[in-house]
Amino acid sequence: MESKLIAPSDVKKVAVVGGGVIGIGWVLHYLRMGFDVTAYDPMPEARERIASMVNDTWPLMEDLGLRPGASRDRLVIVSSLMEAVSGADVVQEAVPEVAAMKTKVFAEMDQHAPAHAVLMTSTSGISMTVIQSESKHPERMVVGHPFNPPYLVPLVEILGGDQTSPETVAWARDFYRLNDKDPIVLEREVPAFIASRLQEAMWREALHMIAEGEATVEQIDISVRQGPGLRWAITGPMMNFHLAGGPGGMAHVLDHFGPTLKEPWTRLVAPELTDELRQRVIDGCDREAAGRSVAELVAERDRCLVAIMRARDAIQIPAVGGSSGSGTGVHS
Repeated sequence: MESKLIAPSDVKKVAVVGGGVIGIGWVLHYLRMGFDVTAYDPMPEARERIASMVNDTWPLMEDLGLRPGASRDRLVIVSSLMEAVSGADVVQEAVPEVAAMKTKVFAEMDQHAPAHAVLMTSTSGISMTVIQSESKHPERMVVGHPFNPPYLVPLVEILGGDQTSPETVAWARDFYRLNDKDPIVLEREVPAFIASRLQEAMWREALHMIAEGEATVEQIDISVRQGPGLRWAITGPMMNFHLAGGPGGMAHVLDHFGPTLKEPWTRLVAPELTDELRQRVIDGCDREAAGRSVAELVAERDRCLVAIMRARDAIQIPAVGGSSGSGTGVHS
């Protein structure tokens, strides 16, 4: 079998292998995008679980907006992996995070999926090089790591293994972009990819502070939710520091606060702030700013912050201690 990929825009049928939270999330997303979807999970209770969550969540999909032809009636829950993938243009795997299991599943999917099908794993950290190691056509296999819930969160991290073709990586990027995702292609394999590594760093520091009696669970959540978390939803951490530098941007921040990397503000060891690293960070912020001044970026950020806080107040998310709303004083 020689692999020849179809155009991402020509995909008609998607198979989802794995019926846990992530798998069902993918089922909902692909149904909303207007595809025929086959779903498979070997557990006896999976059929009822998948159908129930799809039915319960479908009103939200309708609220988000359905692509033409989208319908939950286009879901078929099948009883074998072969049946799930045999007619698929794309396969999205979401079985448990066990390397041996994923490797075996991919080898079996490779055997039964059409030659043109792209096989994608939802793994949050297992190397694609490992996952594709026992398959005959590893060139069509790629990581497409979502964030939960996949039917709402747009980020997908894309990464090939040693035997993945560049064509497949580019195909996955284009396919996700066509289907309401915001994909990023990693430069090289790194355990846990990008977003999970950043998330894990904060998680570990939070556990340290709780263990040492330096902060409570509630204080940690409030500090992120009512502080940097609001800004990160708009700017991300790097651009946030760029804006904090005023007209001097990131260059000013690195020159002014670079020495604090040596301070014990985290249990993590800081990298050496070399001239090369400094310039990479500055250049990256300039690319992201795309010609916009710090003042223009700050104005955009502030408009988004007001909208986010108003939206949060509108649905009355309770704060710790029983009060409701965000406590921002921002109202429609």
